[in-house]
Amino acid sequence: MKIGIVCYPTYGGSGVVATELGKGLADRGHKVHFITYAPPARLDGFHENIVYNEVRFADYPLFDYPPYETALASKLVDVVKYDQLDVLHVHYAVPHASVAYMAKKILLQEGIYIPTVTTLHGTDITLVGKQPVYEPVVSFAINKSDGVTAVSDSLRQDTYANFEVDQEIEVIYNFIDFDRFKRSNKEHFRKAIAPHGEKILIHISNFRKVKRVEDVVKIFAQVRAELPAKLLLVGDGPERQKLEQLCRELGLCADIRFLGKQDAVEELLAVSDLFIMPSASESFGLSALEAMACEVPVISTNVGGLPEVNLHGVTGFCSDLGEVDEMAANAIKLLKDETLHQKFQKAALEHAKKFSIENILPQYEAYYEKVIQRSLYPKETVD
Repeated sequence: MKIGIVCYPTYGGSGVVATELGKGLADRGHKVHFITYAPPARLDGFHENIVYNEVRFADYPLFDYPPYETALASKLVDVVKYDQLDVLHVHYAVPHASVAYMAKKILLQEGIYIPTVTTLHGTDITLVGKQPVYEPVVSFAINKSDGVTAVSDSLRQDTYANFEVDQEIEVIYNFIDFDRFKRSNKEHFRKAIAPHGEKILIHISNFRKVKRVEDVVKIFAQVRAELPAKLLLVGDGPERQKLEQLCRELGLCADIRFLGKQDAVEELLAVSDLFIMPSASESFGLSALEAMACEVPVISTNVGGLPEVNLHGVTGFCSDLGEVDEMAANAIKLLKDETLHQKFQKAALEHAKKFSIENILPQYEAYYEKVIQRSLYPKETVD
């Protein structure tokens, strides 16, 4: 198949999943065209089956911001038409689903029907998309997609609850590449971080309020009061300054490392004992899954799709939002009991295997085929 993938090229979950999906499809012999305004963060190296199509903007003094949607729609028309794509897969509803519909209508005037698949990732539904300024367009664009997928059952239900959607939504979970994410021997690295055998806790996010990274620090403070430990904070974002101030107030600066954005997060996970994810909203929890693949148990909230990834009492523990004391107690329980910790490590790995890229990629391929087959008799016509 010739597959067009539209995504945000950032470190966010939707961009990561879209990029890894495209790379996996290319490895299986499909021709994949990435269509976005910058190279995706995880699109590294040359692949004979991958083409990067950059969306360029024309500067004009009338606009405070370049009209991204118009430029993207024009690029989609060009790539679909001249590279003869079989299907267009857009990730994140805002604004990609509506832009795909615009491109489809333009192409119809030339007798070209391009089937479109929209994948819903999370905040495009639970936060941004349901705002009154966007909701009517998002609902319309989802309904006009030829296929719609969601990365968790929780997100699927949220979509039906918050939007006027009559489309069937298929759940295809996010996935993990076990060639990359696995426990490896990094003892020299671990000793550099924890030279006296301290336990290592880790959190990875974009440091937005919804991630509640302050709760991570508060949990760590209670853990540190009970046993020697270090905390790795991976990522960056608007809450970082507050976090640095909180570390100073709690006197924990010597035991907390701010590592900023990191590409090789698997190396950090490989030396970690516990992953902390106290988010207020998570459609899936990809970083938790990456931790579990590296045999790291997870302490998380029970919001959104997290309970579908982190099985309470099996791969880690889930708590209600804001229950810092309970999350800290569960963390201490795991870190103090080596036998229990090893049991959870093994269970985390076994559950993560269900989300391997080898299991998920065929689901996307089958879904593309179904959507393409349906598109042979499209309902959509040129007005």
